[in-house]
Amino acid sequence: MEKEIITDSIITAKEALKKAPKLEGITTGIEGLDNLFFTAVIENNKPQKKPLGGMPKYSVCNITGINDTGKSLMAEQFAIHRAQYEKVCFVTVETPANYVVASMKLRAAAMGVDAKVIDENIIFIDATSHYKLRDEIPTFLNTLAYAIKEYDIKDVVIDSITGFFENKEMMARTIVRMIYNFLKKWYQTSILVSQKRSGHDLLSSEAAGGYAVGHIVDGTIVLSKEVIDSSYKAKMYKKPIGEIIRLFRIDGCRMSGHDTKVRTLEITDTGIVKIGNPIGGES
Repeated sequence: MEKEIITDSIITAKEALKKAPKLEGITTGIEGLDNLFFTAVIENNKPQKKPLGGMPKYSVCNITGINDTGKSLMAEQFAIHRAQYEKVCFVTVETPANYVVASMKLRAAAMGVDAKVIDENIIFIDATSHYKLRDEIPTFLNTLAYAIKEYDIKDVVIDSITGFFENKEMMARTIVRMIYNFLKKWYQTSILVSQKRSGHDLLSSEAAGGYAVGHIVDGTIVLSKEVIDSSYKAKMYKKPIGEIIRLFRIDGCRMSGHDTKVRTLEITDTGIVKIGNPIGGES
């Protein structure tokens, strides 16, 4: 059998560097999140932290958690905020697009964003109404490529990526890898939402489909919630017994430095997500 050599896969560091994007942050519209990413530079022979001012541009970030922790709210908030500056593609896999856009209109009002930006700058791909998009990944990626070229899209949100492998979890790693490689090739700053089961550790990055998502993407944000059911928790979280506290943690980001603390997460009455102080206070 003749050996196959893929010469196109061999590239010098100098050539690879020409295609490397500059490390910079883009704002997310999520209060308390943008100042948690940083880079380190050497000044006077000492490393100094320099805030990025947002999540790394062109990164593919996974938001994971059990139900009712704020994953979809964060994803929609990011899409609405970014739509003020550039075109955003929102791939809805769980809820039909007409319901999502109605929810976004209400959230835009709460964020103080003109609802027209949703009409003009958010392009939906509705995978809930078109099963071939969920079942045939090449068809989905061809559709997404068409939308990116047609509308000059810069950001992609997928809610949820779990929907692409919910009946074939053994294929999860392959599917996530295909989508990740596509988003990187097209230089898209992306938010993926993935679901966890209640049996998973609350603040781990494990999602349905095993570790497929967390091991492939550039970074993971983990959300969780706990019921205050003891005086110990009431004292630690400074909440009365019977309330729920939501928690936030950046589990990793290979494109930049990041805050590692477990923080509180608040969902306001209008559905706006805010990242709060670390548990135990700032150090």
